[in-house]
Amino acid sequence: MPGKKAVLTDTDRRLLAALQKGFSPVPEPFRELAAQVGMTEEALIARLRELKEMGVIRRLGAIIDSRKIGYTGTLCALAVPPERIPEVAEVINSYPEVTHNYVREHETYNVWFTILAPSHERINQILQEIKEKTGITQFLNLPARRIFKIRVNFDLEGSHDRAGTAPDPGAGE
Repeated sequence: MPGKKAVLTDTDRRLLAALQKGFSPVPEPFRELAAQVGMTEEALIARLRELKEMGVIRRLGAIIDSRKIGYTGTLCALAVPPERIPEVAEVINSYPEVTHNYVREHETYNVWFTILAPSHERINQILQEIKEKTGITQFLNLPARRIFKIRVNFDLEGSHDRAGTAPDPGAGE
């Protein structure tokens, strides 16, 4: 169930586009970012807080390459009776190693989630515990063999639907 669509200004879109590219390792990264998007540092920080409160920005932080620190990943799928999905999802979500968890339409498997863990053994332990706690035995464990892409950059300034764009405060009519 998608949430309410946020209405973004053109400045918001420039800010979010710049944020996607990452911060420079400089003493005052917010000042540098503010200059890039045409804001004061104070206005930028205030707007970041607002965007976080709105849920547009979930968090600001580093994206660590899990492979570089020795982690391994897998995609899992379970066949869960529809009335048990919330209960099973709660069990799955209790593991910090679970990074994503979705209900999807599929003829057999309707709950899909990903796990990143330090070893295949830990992944197998988590899956065994999930099976024991939920009683769900019909599942798939699809370990990543090769990663082709694991990043998304949203087109916030180019050819996108502008219906959710509001005028910038203070901009001429």
